[in-house]
Amino acid sequence: VQLQASGGGLVQAGGSLRLSCAASGRTSSTYVMGWFRQAPGKEREFVAAISWSGGSIYYADSVKGRFTISTDNAKKMVYLQMNSLKPEDTAVYYCALDRSWYGVVVTGGSSYDYWGQGTQVTVSS
Repeated sequence: VQLQASGGGLVQAGGSLRLSCAASGRTSSTYVMGWFRQAPGKEREFVAAISWSGGSIYYADSVKGRFTISTDNAKKMVYLQMNSLKPEDTAVYYCALDRSWYGVVVTGGSSYDYWGQGTQVTVSS
């Protein structure tokens, strides 16, 4: 499986961006796709995740109500719609895939088997 993230950029506070992650290779409805981010000098943190079936979705408290994760199974795409962006959202965003057997979202990065290359999101104040 290979993951390709895109859609990052520079945006003013209050603006929106949509990140995309294209998955190639075998996928399953039980697999889970996640978005993580890492700001300079900080630990990587969980942002959001969704099972390919769409039956399980989870958001970090810091983005709940502002970010929306979704999938397009036919295209093997996962999206992260980010609204009401804040300067503290500035980070490199990574998509990741967990070859889950159960389709249950987990937030620990160590559970994810494949990672994309990251896309930079910068929010100016």
